[in-house]
Amino acid sequence: MALAFILINTDVAGEQEVMDALKKIPEVDSVHLVYGIYDLIVKVSSDSLDKLKTGVTGSLRNIPKIRSTMTMIAVE
Repeated sequence: MALAFILINTDVAGEQEVMDALKKIPEVDSVHLVYGIYDLIVKVSSDSLDKLKTGVTGSLRNIPKIRSTMTMIAVE
């Protein structure tokens, strides 16, 4: 199983809209609002790394109000 964590910056006051959209993506396990440099942290998983990359990357690009992302793929 492939597992990753995605840190997301949103437009000002766009956190809830982005959270709602993320929760509709099948690969998304959880979404949390955080304080600090990033606005949200997202846990995603899939059967394979390829499915994770194509499914999540494609979906994230279609969500308005996402400014930037940083993806960390878990190795253990």
